Amino acid sequence: MTNDPSKIPQAGNLLISEPFLQDENFVRSVVLLCEHNSEGSFGLVLNKPSILNLSELVEELSFLESEIFVGGPVEQNTLHFIYFGEKKLEGSISIGEGLWWGGDFEGLVENLKIGSMASDSVRFFIGYSGWGSGQLSDELSENTWIIYDNKIDPNVLKNTPDELWRVVLKNMGGEFKVMANYPLDPRLN
Repeated sequence: MTNDPSKIPQAGNLLISEPFLQDENFVRSVVLLCEHNSEGSFGLVLNKPSILNLSELVEELSFLESEIFVGGPVEQNTLHFIYFGEKKLEGSISIGEGLWWGGDFEGLVENLKIGSMASDSVRFFIGYSGWGSGQLSDELSENTWIIYDNKIDPNVLKNTPDELWRVVLKNMGGEFKVMANYPLDPRLN
């Protein structure tokens, strides 16, 4: 399986950064693409934990000791979330089989309080990753990103943030399995 830069990314795909990408916001990152259209793209970095805890940040969710991830460098004063399972919230957008982006926040709080949504089925992010019109396509043609377009298994997110990049590449097999073992600094090889 080789990376096909002509492949058009879609919501629900993962963007895996190439092994030697030096942009500090995206080193060894796995980005869940939530939206991609002619106007641009929106994604959330799945493997960059913040130093914040949800209970410290959102008063309505003070009962949850949930980790918050840095979704990307754009608008880090905004909170976003994804969840797995059945659609539970008005306004949620399907980005894969059993994978939802956003929705009614008050409904989310209520579902978490009464236990009809498990806290480990929801992931929270501050900020997001954004690309203007044509920008992501340009980065794909420069091989900055590898597109993973298989169904996302929620269990893969149970890997530690440091492991996630490697695990996804290994699951892709072939040349990607080899890439998973590349050192962060090629001079150390």
